[in-house]
Amino acid sequence: MKILIIEDHKELATNITDYLKKEDYVCEVASSAKEALEKIELFEYDCILLDLMLPDGNGLEILKHIKNYSPSASVIIVSAKNSLDTKLTGLDDGADDYVTKPFSLPELHSRIKAVLRRKTPEANRILSFNEITIDLESKECKINGQLLNLTKKELNLLIYFINNQNRMLSKQAIASHLWGDYTYSIDNVDFVYQHLKNLRKKILDSGGKDYLQTVYGLGYKWIDK
Repeated sequence: MKILIIEDHKELATNITDYLKKEDYVCEVASSAKEALEKIELFEYDCILLDLMLPDGNGLEILKHIKNYSPSASVIIVSAKNSLDTKLTGLDDGADDYVTKPFSLPELHSRIKAVLRRKTPEANRILSFNEITIDLESKECKINGQLLNLTKKELNLLIYFINNQNRMLSKQAIASHLWGDYTYSIDNVDFVYQHLKNLRKKILDSGGKDYLQTVYGLGYKWIDK
C-alpha cells in the first residue's frame, strides 16, 4: 500500500513515515501544497494523509484536487483544527476520516486500515489468478492451496502484477510502486530484476506456472499464457 503524507511539520512527518514503513507501507512526503499537488497529479496512492494548514495553501483546496486527479485514493485529514464546522466541511468535501492532533501513531494506523477496509469489500480481499490466491488482509499467498513463502517485496510485486495483468509495466514503474517515487531520480533500477527473478523461481518451484513475460527494452507483462 502506498501512502502520501502531506505534512509541513518535519518531525511529525518523519515519525509517521518511520512508523508506517515498519508496517510495510510505501510512504511519500509532501511538505507544501505545491509539492502535494505535483505528486497527486503524477503518482497514484492508496491513501493520503492531509494536513489542512500548509505554509502555501489550504488543505481543503488540495482535497478538491485529490478528488479530481486521484478519486480512488482514501483521504484522512490530520489536523490541529478541531472545530465541528471544519470536521464537517472536510468530511462533506470527500475526506474518509478526520483525525485531530495530537494523536497516537497506532490510532492513526488503525484509522488507515479502517478506510482501506471500507474501500475493499470483504469479498474482494481474496485476490485470485488461476492457481494463485492471495489473502490481502493476512498477506498470505498460496499456490494450489499450499502456502508460498514470499518476502514483503515479492508479495507486493505479485499483487501489483495481478492487479495490472496484460499491461506493460516498465522497471521504473515497478520500482516506483515498491520503493517510492524517489526512484524516479535515480539512473539505474536494475535491482527490480532480482526481485522478479526470485518471485518467478518461487512460483515455479511451488508448482505454479510462469505468467511473467519479458518484453525487451520495454518492461514486463503478467499474462495468462
